[in-house]
Amino acid sequence: MKARIFFLLLAVLMLAGTHTGLAQAKIGWVNSQAIMDKLPEAQDAQRQLDNTVSQWQGELTKMQTDWQKKYDEYDKKKLILTDQLRAQSEKELQELDKKIADYRTKKFGQNGELFTKQNELMKPVQNKIFKIIQDIAKEDGYDYVFDKSGDVLLLYSNDKYDLTAKVFERVQNYQK
Repeated sequence: MKARIFFLLLAVLMLAGTHTGLAQAKIGWVNSQAIMDKLPEAQDAQRQLDNTVSQWQGELTKMQTDWQKKYDEYDKKKLILTDQLRAQSEKELQELDKKIADYRTKKFGQNGELFTKQNELMKPVQNKIFKIIQDIAKEDGYDYVFDKSGDVLLLYSNDKYDLTAKVFERVQNYQK
């Protein structure tokens, strides 16, 4: 993924450089993660996410502890249990194991509640930052603005094109 983005960036830069007679492309960069780390509303959203994850992790730990206790009881008694009771205990353990796996997937899976909650809490903040980046880019005549915090690989960046502080300042003063 990084290689593909790098080559796309390289192609854009080469195309911008091949247009003789046209104005030189103005390129800036921003570190959106640095903005998110400093922004109080993003920090609040992260705290909410952390609290939710902690609560879900506690539930998961309790379920795993219950499973372990039942397994230990079964393991101690399995030699003296009848085949029917042994099969019943093993079935209960398998059902508990499935319940734990289902809970983990429901909460932490690829499209689980954590993903949805993260999207719900962080998307408005990210949209706000993105809009401000667009506004600054238009106002200051930037042709391209790259986000340095993600997968985009920058081989060199001149600090004079860093828009992070400007975006952060505008985000703090942003009124919808």
